[in-house]
Amino acid sequence: MGGDHAPGQIVAGAIRASEELDAEILLVGDRQQIQDALQHHAHTPNLEIVEADGAIAMHEGVTELRRKPQASINVAMDLVKQNRADAVVSAGHSGAAMASATLRLGRIRGIDRPAIGAVFPTLLAGKSVIILDVGANVDCRPKYLEQFALMGTIYSQYVMGVEEPKVGLLNIGEESSKGNDLALRTYEILEANKQIPFIGNAEGRDVLSGRFDVIVCDGFVGNVLLKFAEAVGEILLQIIREELPQGWRGQVGSAILKPNLKKLKQRVDHAEHGGALLFGVEGVCIISHGSSQAPSIFNAIRLAKEAIDNQVIERIRANNAANQEITSVSDATANSQSGS
Repeated sequence: MGGDHAPGQIVAGAIRASEELDAEILLVGDRQQIQDALQHHAHTPNLEIVEADGAIAMHEGVTELRRKPQASINVAMDLVKQNRADAVVSAGHSGAAMASATLRLGRIRGIDRPAIGAVFPTLLAGKSVIILDVGANVDCRPKYLEQFALMGTIYSQYVMGVEEPKVGLLNIGEESSKGNDLALRTYEILEANKQIPFIGNAEGRDVLSGRFDVIVCDGFVGNVLLKFAEAVGEILLQIIREELPQGWRGQVGSAILKPNLKKLKQRVDHAEHGGALLFGVEGVCIISHGSSQAPSIFNAIRLAKEAIDNQVIERIRANNAANQEITSVSDATANSQSGS
């Protein structure tokens, strides 16, 4: 029920996903509105409506989650909690989705703060970079960024297929001495953690260069970066449309360039990525853009399925447990040495 084009475009994307991804979709929300949207489609396989009482509107605060226990986002999270579903996809109130996931699913043990991870295209064809956090945590501590780096590394390896991911810390300079107190302390922690393939600071110009596979930052900076990148992609596509010649020449040129333009759109249009994964909670949760239409919802469901198929939650849980064990041993050794 969330998003600027709900429920019509959400339903359309879900129908496509059920057909092309062989996924069983549970449509959570107002039954009558969803049924009205379904009537515009001749074929609706593997779709089930789950009734919910209301939704969290974009102008409402996350405190409404407690006042509306049967709101659609809460019902959807409960389906995962009860093992009736494997993932939640929402284009609604992102703060409500994150809060509901944290309250109803809980955090993975050892994860202090969930993080939203967004995939960006790079200058290298076929290569992407995942950036986290892009909005869940405005203020961060160094250990949060360390946890983000560990989770991003796992995602890069098992979902994006990068055998040896390169992790960077978003900063104002490459040198380890650059940045504010958070950046300086985080650099030391990332460099010391042998489970993180950290290669140093990433400047703004490095984000889309392809040099890094994972970049970590606090949610304030990450969200600004996300919105800026989305705007650049939209502007680039609009400029190309405007600069193509008018009339028959434009039609001929467009026909010739169509395959290339399609590939360009796939690389720079945020709708092609579908949404961002909420890392650190006990369940797969995809947060989509509020303006999402059917193609974006389809891609969001595809993203959820990839996370499920590659056991992202299970791998993060196991890796984090191992990291905690290593940290405990290191702390015990350090204390022993200082005592002697």
